[in-house]
Amino acid sequence: MKLGTFTVVLGDMALDEACGFLEANGVQMVEIGCGGFPGKAHCDAAELLADEKKQKEFLDTIHRHNLEISALSSHGNMVHPDAEIAKKFDDDLTNAILLAEKLGVPVVNTFSGCPGGSAADKTPNWVTCPWPEDFSEILEYQWNEVLIPYWKKKVAFAKEHGIHKIALELHPGFCVYNTRTLLRLREAVGPEIGANFDPSHLIWQGMDPCVCIRELGKAGALFHFHAKDTKIDPVNVAVNGVLDTMHYGNEIERSWIFRSVGYGHGEEFWKAIASELRLAGYDYAISIEHEDSLMSGREGLLKAIECLKNVLIFEERGSMYWA
Repeated sequence: MKLGTFTVVLGDMALDEACGFLEANGVQMVEIGCGGFPGKAHCDAAELLADEKKQKEFLDTIHRHNLEISALSSHGNMVHPDAEIAKKFDDDLTNAILLAEKLGVPVVNTFSGCPGGSAADKTPNWVTCPWPEDFSEILEYQWNEVLIPYWKKKVAFAKEHGIHKIALELHPGFCVYNTRTLLRLREAVGPEIGANFDPSHLIWQGMDPCVCIRELGKAGALFHFHAKDTKIDPVNVAVNGVLDTMHYGNEIERSWIFRSVGYGHGEEFWKAIASELRLAGYDYAISIEHEDSLMSGREGLLKAIECLKNVLIFEERGSMYWA
């Protein structure tokens, strides 16, 4: 495994400064946002695609600090029912794929997206229950008429450009949000669809990250990993459950909040995840994503780095001399 960071948290730094900071703190890989929700602070894919000299400078900056790129990330809603919004996200994802090809980056991270409830809708419609029947009909429309056709086309494009790992973050609000929906889209579209596995979004839904890792590992569907924690507030959950639309900044009233690694769960929890990843054959980036509203980005990142240094399994497994 390699310790990584999603560099969005250091977006106030120039790329060279951010890479220097990460190198000094023992980070080995960087995940770079290049469009969509992560923004383009460190990488404007369209700009780099238009200028080979800038491409080289970009790579040289990262390699000069002994870092590798684990993934290019362009999270967005490419199947948004507003065609103009969808096109912006889709253009960013297209450029991320093309840039990944140029830079030799094997993974592109994004979301599955969420369409409207019908062709007449103007906003996305995320369904959370099967009844009344309207909701089941919405799901049939979203999956069969929009989502699967879109991803079949996008995966074919990615394959044409040498990218065979499109890693979808399992995220509520989008059609792929849990193990079943990820595997459903993978089965319908192909093995190029896999997971950018983020435990934080699973924890608050009541899922067990280790069990999910095992299931996705059996399918060969673990492509990338986000290290982010979640703290459940048992008092608020007891009153209101886990479906919480209150603003993230109202921490004291929320059922759950995102935390830096080690602050939602202790090292024992994260060591179990690291071990399960090894059992699943995953030996790639553990990319820290900071979204802890109780800490500054710098402090939250550094605390996550220190926790993971003691959690991750860095060396190849040895021979079983005892067996």
